[in-house]
Amino acid sequence: MGINKAILLGNVGRDPEIKSLPSGMRLATFSLATTDRRSKDENGNPRTEWHNIVAWDRMVDVVENYVTKGKQLYIEGQIRTRKYEVEGQTKYRTEVHIREMELLGGGGGRPSGGGAGHDTPDYGNVGQSFPDDADDVPF
Repeated sequence: MGINKAILLGNVGRDPEIKSLPSGMRLATFSLATTDRRSKDENGNPRTEWHNIVAWDRMVDVVENYVTKGKQLYIEGQIRTRKYEVEGQTKYRTEVHIREMELLGGGGGRPSGGGAGHDTPDYGNVGQSFPDDADDVPF
């Protein structure tokens, strides 16, 4: 038995990119920055880590409509490392595949038709499942 669980609270670093697989399943990818103000980098600034985030299934709709650069998110997910080839070189990419996500205050946010001052719906904990064949992701 093992546990593979990541818990992140941070800000979206870039707008999500939405892709469709040949199977018709959609996925969303984006980066999330987490900053530890207690730990400093070599220049004395708070240490920031960047995480590659992947959403599947119904979570893609929430990400597509409400997640934008700067938005603060709470994410629970599973860490996965993919191996792929680029010009004959083996590369590795570590990702957090979302199982649950909460949209928090702060940061961007795309209004859903109400114009200025319109609140983003509170989805609370939005859970999801993702396929075991995630190695077939074309990126």
